[in-house]
Amino acid sequence: MTEYRRILLDGYPCEVVRDGDELVANDGRRVAIADATHLSPVEPTKIICIHLNYTSRVDEFMTKLPAAPTYFHKPITALCGHGADVVRPEGCEWLNYEGEIAIIIGKTCRNVSPQEAGDYIAGYAVSNDYGLHDFRDTDAGSMLRVKGSDTLCPVGPGIVTDWDFRGKRIQTIVHGEVKQDATTDEMQWDMHYIVADIARTITLVPGDILLSGTPANSRTVYPGDVVTVKVEGLGELTNTIVSGPTPIRTDVGAQVSRSEEVMSTAQGGDWEFRGIRSPLGPGAAHYKSKLDD
Repeated sequence: MTEYRRILLDGYPCEVVRDGDELVANDGRRVAIADATHLSPVEPTKIICIHLNYTSRVDEFMTKLPAAPTYFHKPITALCGHGADVVRPEGCEWLNYEGEIAIIIGKTCRNVSPQEAGDYIAGYAVSNDYGLHDFRDTDAGSMLRVKGSDTLCPVGPGIVTDWDFRGKRIQTIVHGEVKQDATTDEMQWDMHYIVADIARTITLVPGDILLSGTPANSRTVYPGDVVTVKVEGLGELTNTIVSGPTPIRTDVGAQVSRSEEVMSTAQGGDWEFRGIRSPLGPGAAHYKSKLDD
């Protein structure tokens, strides 16, 4: 397996290869991983995400999978890299992590079978499909603002080639506490199926990203929280939640809400019976017994 990353090296985007604790550029320059400023490992033309795929997530929602997968789209402006800040816009409260595995397309792909799909995959990366559930009541189906707001798609730290996705452990960790813990054996539709399904009608090109779903226990995080997604064989993607510098405008568009749909999704479907952490973050009182009216 080889791991490729993209970093800022002397102020310029540069593709590097991991060599132990160092990253090596094509011209031989080396930088310690701990000192590197990471970028998204690819520059896609599109980011396509599956809705439900892990059985634990399906059970949590007390629903069942459709006969075939459904998808949504994240704009490429949602991308950020390992170590970057993830911005919760001012005026919003319900930003949830969703630890996932990203499929990275390696060559132009159209109308292939699941058996052929692996030949079109460059590799895999860790990702976090953040959702801003304050907008859950808008953009029905597309979830454009829920999933597409700026910085809500960290991917990285690198792309790993020749990685077998079967039976691999995926965890999401917040301040050292494991919140999501599953294996890829929970997936109803594997990586090859997802690629083949999308490529029936949509041409995939090198660098395109497909996100393959999240297990149960997506929950809300707050400014100051440090979130790590760890995938066996792919490494760890870490980001810090920060509050946005400006509030969501109130003079245009659908506004943030606290509907039952918003709360149930953000808090896992049983929010009325859970302590709800303060949206003010780690420095505030962490829990209250019920939501304010």
